Amino acid sequence: MLFTICCIAIAVIFGCQWCSRQSADKAWKKDLHYRLLTDFNRSREEIKDYVSQYIPDVTDEKIEEWTASGKLESMVLDGERRYFKNAGPNLFRIDKECYDIKEAAETQIQEVSLSGNSLEGHNADDAALLPNIINDVRASIAAGTEDPYVSQPTRMKVKYTLTVDAGAVPDGETVRCWLPYPRHDIGRQRDVRFISASEPEYVFSPEEYAHSTLYMEKKAVAGEPTVFSEEFEYTSFGEWHPIDPALVQPYKDSKEYRRYTSQREKHIVFSPRLKNIADSLTAGIDNPYLQAQALFIWVNDNFPWASAREYSTLDNIPEYVLDSGHGDCGQVTLLLLTLCRIKGIPARWQSGFMMHPSGWNLHDWGELYFEGYGWVPVDMSFGIPPYAVRRSPLAGIWYDESDTKIDMPEIEFFYLGGIDCYRMVVNSDYGMPLYPRKKYPRSETVDFQRGEVEWKGGNLYFPQWDYHMDIEFLPL
Repeated sequence: MLFTICCIAIAVIFGCQWCSRQSADKAWKKDLHYRLLTDFNRSREEIKDYVSQYIPDVTDEKIEEWTASGKLESMVLDGERRYFKNAGPNLFRIDKECYDIKEAAETQIQEVSLSGNSLEGHNADDAALLPNIINDVRASIAAGTEDPYVSQPTRMKVKYTLTVDAGAVPDGETVRCWLPYPRHDIGRQRDVRFISASEPEYVFSPEEYAHSTLYMEKKAVAGEPTVFSEEFEYTSFGEWHPIDPALVQPYKDSKEYRRYTSQREKHIVFSPRLKNIADSLTAGIDNPYLQAQALFIWVNDNFPWASAREYSTLDNIPEYVLDSGHGDCGQVTLLLLTLCRIKGIPARWQSGFMMHPSGWNLHDWGELYFEGYGWVPVDMSFGIPPYAVRRSPLAGIWYDESDTKIDMPEIEFFYLGGIDCYRMVVNSDYGMPLYPRKKYPRSETVDFQRGEVEWKGGNLYFPQWDYHMDIEFLPL
C-alpha cells in the first residue's frame, strides 16, 4: 500500500513538472513570436523605398534576389513575408556593390586631421588615443613599473535613466527594474563610486554575479511614465599587451582552463562546421597567439558589421553569423570565442558600453588567455582598424592633432591584446541569472546592458520602455 502511494506521489510530481514545462514552453513561444514581430516589422514596399534612395531604378527582381540570398533579411510570420527592421541599411553594409553605391552618393569633400581619411566617431577618437597607450606601455615596461599594461586613465560621471511608458503597467502595480552598474572586479576599471539612485531603497548585485546591476522597485502611477535612474563615477584605463608569440607558453591543465575551453549552451557550441573552420584556418600553426591571430583576421575580413536582430530570437549566434555573412559586436565576439575555445585557447565574454567622447553605445567584446601573459582584451568588432598599417590605403601613416607623423605597426592588432580607455564593463559572462532573480524571461536573454523591467503581469519588452545615458568626462 505504501509503495503504491509513493508511486502515485512520484507520478503526480513528475506530471506537475511536465505540465509546468509545457506551460513555460507555450508562454515562451508566444513571447518569441511577439519578439520576432517586433524585429521583423518592415514590408517589402518599405524596403524597396529605402533601397530606391540610392538605387532609383531597383527592380522587383533584384529585391527578390537579395531576399533569397539573405542579404535582405526576412521571415515569414503569420503567413506574410516581413523584413528585419534594419534590412535596408544592412544591405548597404554587407553587399560590396551596394556599399560602393551608397558611399559614392554620400561622399563629401572634407578635411580630417587624422590620417587624411574620413575618420569619424570612435575611429577618430581611437586613432588619436591608441598611439598614446602604446607609447605609455612601452615606457612603463622599460621603467619596470609595477602595472605597466594600463594607461590613459579617464574619469567619467554617468547618469543612467530608464523610463517605462505611461500605461505599460496598471496604476498602483509594482515595477521591478535592474539597471547596469560598472563592475568592481576589473583591473582596468577602478574607483567606482556610487552617487545616488532615484529610489530610496536599492540593492547592488553581489560581486560574484556575472551581470552587475542596481535593482529598484517603484509603483506605477496612472498617466505617468515610471522613471528609474542612478548616478555614479568610475575611472577607465586603456590596456595593451605587446605579445611576443615566442614567449607564449604551453597551457597548463586546470579547472579554469577546462572551463574556458569547453562548450557552453547555447551559443558556444563546437559544431562540425565550426570545428572544420577553426582547424582549416590554423592548419600548420601551433602557437596559440598566432592561431588566435589567424582566427581574428578571418572574422575581421569576412563578417562586416551590420545591425543585429535581438539575440533572444537566435538559437545559435555563431552559426547565425556564418549563415548571414555579417554580425554586430556581440555576434562576431561569440564567433571568435567559440573558434578559440575549439583550438584550446581560453576565451570569455565581456561587455557593457563604449563611452567614446564622440558618442556612447552598447558594446560587447571578450578576453583571451595566453600562458605567460594572462587574460588580455580582444575586441572583435573593432578588429583591424581602418587606419592600421598594411590595411589602410594610406599605408598606415597618419598625423595626430599636432601634425606629427605616426607610423606604428602595433596598431594593426592592437585590439587582439588591447583595448581603449573609453569603456564601461558591466558583464563578465553572458546569459547568467540577475540579482535578485527575474521571474519572467529577460528582454535580452544573452547580454545585459540596457536594463530589464517586469511587473507581476510579465516582462516589459523593449518597445515599452526607453533608456538614456548622460556622460561627463571629469579631470583626474
